[in-house]
Amino acid sequence: MFGELESYRQRPIPHLDIERQYKAGYRAWPIDPGDSRNQEKCEDVRNARILGANHYHRPDNPPYHVSIPGSIPELFLRKSIVEKLLRVDRKLRSNGLALFVHDAWRPAEIQSYFHDRWFPDYLRGHYPDWDEVQIMTEVEKYWARGAPTLQDIDPMSPPPHATGAATDLTLCTVRGDLLWMGTIFDDVTERAHPDFLERESGISMSDDEARKNRRLLYWLMREAGFQVNPTEWWHFSWGDQMWAKLASTRGDTHISAWYSVVNPLGA
Repeated sequence: MFGELESYRQRPIPHLDIERQYKAGYRAWPIDPGDSRNQEKCEDVRNARILGANHYHRPDNPPYHVSIPGSIPELFLRKSIVEKLLRVDRKLRSNGLALFVHDAWRPAEIQSYFHDRWFPDYLRGHYPDWDEVQIMTEVEKYWARGAPTLQDIDPMSPPPHATGAATDLTLCTVRGDLLWMGTIFDDVTERAHPDFLERESGISMSDDEARKNRRLLYWLMREAGFQVNPTEWWHFSWGDQMWAKLASTRGDTHISAWYSVVNPLGA
């Protein structure tokens, strides 16, 4: 089934320990709001015939199992991001596969709900001996701090999904059957680190399949210019602060971000 894509599945994801360390403080990375790309409009990726369903809006969305209040059905991304995803999708479709988008632009209320309430409450229930510092340290590994409303977001320090330049996605068949990636989407544990399965030895056939599928997604997206969030195999971005800081990690260049907060709803 994978054809020419099999070579991507055989290429290990590099260990991302440096990226995980360097990710800290990414929201202080400079943004150039005068860059013309920051004026780009957003569009729903499904209008470009990329498959997807907003995970926070649909009720069949483990581990939540309920449509999150304030969520939206659309999957908005900046025009340049959609064009990049289309190139990846075309390469996949020539081999019977496709991209499947779980999340894109995210309302401020959703960001705050998970950062301030859902995930802290989850951690308190599972780790009753943790203090609040431990809880919020763990929260910040996976959920960016939000704001009460979009207007309250600092345009020089927006959550990645508020920029329309970050997306959560996976791979599927052209019929929409999701490929196995080793965890569900939003499994915010170390198992979600893109390189987690590269560090494991003696893994099961299920984990080996997931490792190969993660490799395929990682290398196709990297080839298209995206950076992966080093704690989430599904999160990729281009042009936002996390992308800019991680793109500057292993070289001498210092790249500024150009995408700031955007409101595709026009309200």
